[in-house]
Amino acid sequence: MSRSVIVMPDDTSKPILDAINAATKSLRVKMFLFSDPSLLKAVIDAKRRGVDVRVMLNPARRDGESENKESRKKLAAGGVTVIDSNPDFDVTHEKSMVVDGQTAFVKSLNWETKNLTETRDYAIVTSHPHEVGEIIECFEADWSRKPFKGDEHSHMIWCCGNGRERIAQFIDGAKESLFVQNERYQDAVIIERLVRAARRGVKVHVMARPPHKLSKEKLVEAVGGMRIMQDVGIKIHKLRHLKLHAKMLLADYARAIVGSINLAPGSFDSRRELAIAVDDKHVIERLAKIFHHDWKHSHPLDLTDEGLLAEMKAHKMKGAEKLVLEDDGKNGKKKQGDKKKDKKKKDKKKKDKKKKDKKKKHKK
Repeated sequence: MSRSVIVMPDDTSKPILDAINAATKSLRVKMFLFSDPSLLKAVIDAKRRGVDVRVMLNPARRDGESENKESRKKLAAGGVTVIDSNPDFDVTHEKSMVVDGQTAFVKSLNWETKNLTETRDYAIVTSHPHEVGEIIECFEADWSRKPFKGDEHSHMIWCCGNGRERIAQFIDGAKESLFVQNERYQDAVIIERLVRAARRGVKVHVMARPPHKLSKEKLVEAVGGMRIMQDVGIKIHKLRHLKLHAKMLLADYARAIVGSINLAPGSFDSRRELAIAVDDKHVIERLAKIFHHDWKHSHPLDLTDEGLLAEMKAHKMKGAEKLVLEDDGKNGKKKQGDKKKDKKKKDKKKKDKKKKDKKKKHKK
C-alpha cells in the first residue's frame, strides 16, 4: 500500500521508531516540538550507524519559550546536523519526516511524549514519489532559506500557500457528511464554508478543544466561530477520554485531509504548515472508525452564556468581558433584564420611603 495511517495513541510510537531504525541512507525531520527520549535516541542512533540525518526545529514559541533547546543540544552532541527552522515564518508548525528519500510522514503530532500517549493525533505515511518529492523540495528550500510556496499545482497542502483554498474547496465538495477534528475554529473563510455546508444539508459534526484551553487573545474569535456554527445546527463536541490535538477532515466517507493545520488565520497566513489529502479506502475506513469512536466518547460543548461563564470561572480564566456574556445570576453576573428589574425595585423603595416621610411630616 502506498499510503497508510497511524493513529495516536492507539498505534504507539512503534511505526515511527521502526521507520527511523530502518533508515539506511537519510533522514529529514522538520518538527515544531521534539523532546521524546525514545525518538531522540533513535535519531541519534541512526546518525551513528552512518545515516545522513538533518533536523529542523522551531526555535521558540511566540512567548519566547524554547522547548527544543535541550533536545537540540542532545542532537548536536550525538553528531546530528540540526538548525532552526526558516525565519521567514512566525512559526514552523509542520511535523514531517522523510526516510531514505522514499517514504514521507505527514503528521499532526509533535515528537513529544504526550502526543504519543495522551492525545488524539494522526500521521499519514506516503510513498507516492510526487508527494515525497514535494516534501523534500520544501525541506531543502527551508533548509537553504529559499522560497517555497504551495500553489494550485502542488500535490500537497501548504501554508503559507494553498492551504486555505484547498481546505475551503474540500468542504465545498462535501455532499452528505463532514467530520472535523481540530483544536481551533477561528478562520472566517473556513467557518463560512462549514456553515454553508450545514445549510445545504450536509451533516456536519465538529470536535474541538474546550474554550478554557484557548488563549485569552484568541478567545473571542474562537468562541464566536463555534457559536456561529452551533447556531446553524452544527454539532460541536469535546473529547472525554483523550485530549484533542488532531487536525483532520473527513468528507462523505470518501476523502480526508490530515496534517498540522489549525483552522485559524495564523496557520494559513504566517506559519509553515503541511497537510495531505487522501482517498485510500483502508485509510478512510480507519479514520471514520476512529472518529465514530471519539464521537461516542465525547459530549456537547456548552456554548451558552451561562455554560461559558461557568467553565471560565472553574478554570480561573479571564476574558469573559470580551465575550459580552450574560448570566442568570448563578455565576456572579446578572442578565440585563435582571438588572433592570433590580433598578425598578430600588426606585420603588425610594418612592415608598419618600411617601412615608411625607406622611410623618404631615402628622407632625
